[in-house]
Amino acid sequence: MNRLKTRWIIFGGLFLIVTLSYLTNIRFKSVASPEIQKSYDYLDSLPEGSVIMVSFDHEASSLPEIQPLALVVLRHAFKNNLKIIGVSLFAEGTAIGYRLLSQTAREYDKTYGVDYVFLGFKPQQISAILGMGESIAHVFPEDYLGTPTDEIPIMMNIVNYDQIEMVISIADGALAVHWIEYVGGQYHQNIMTALTAAMITTYDPYLASGQLYSVIGGLKGAAEYENLLGQPGGGNRGMLAQTSAHVYVIVLIVIGNILYFRGRKNGKA
Repeated sequence: MNRLKTRWIIFGGLFLIVTLSYLTNIRFKSVASPEIQKSYDYLDSLPEGSVIMVSFDHEASSLPEIQPLALVVLRHAFKNNLKIIGVSLFAEGTAIGYRLLSQTAREYDKTYGVDYVFLGFKPQQISAILGMGESIAHVFPEDYLGTPTDEIPIMMNIVNYDQIEMVISIADGALAVHWIEYVGGQYHQNIMTALTAAMITTYDPYLASGQLYSVIGGLKGAAEYENLLGQPGGGNRGMLAQTSAHVYVIVLIVIGNILYFRGRKNGKA
């Protein structure tokens, strides 16, 4: 019974610490890594009215880590008055992408169809990616809401990747590789990725070869980008919760060892 009670106390304490951390808006002081700085500088250098494509290539299960990454990129783009074309190569990312785009657009009073558009999901990723190199309207004849693409103001002068400054893939797996190998390789388009921390090393060869322009990785990357943008958000809260949980576990390990050696000293089993 005592062991069961101890478990409840331990996990209850962890729940309390993580919850309080997420409710606290503390900005982590950190120096942005070269990749984060490079990503920020590129978007910051684009003139107003430039068009970028953001692809939501992730599952719903990764949303706690993906959402801060997506939001910081979208906020930077809208803050600088860039125009966004949203798509998804993953069915689960479709509704999430539309929600995040709409949510962020409202923060900056952006108008759907003029400042941003969400074209939705297309299966057969490679075919869709290559097809947009010839005609985006042919691959997406209508947007997520059912409006014909050629009637949407933002799409009037957009034919293919030639009119787009950069493609940003927000991914939790290997789908971003398709953008790198086909759009970057065949159409010489700049590719940026916002990735979960577990996937960063998978893309190191593409960074080293120059095929991938830059990476924003994990909650740490989101927090660093938020600090550059001057808007602490989910990345900073996530890092605080993660750090607090790690410290809590370390403290428990120390206490456990103290109790163990004290028990041995007193001759207890």
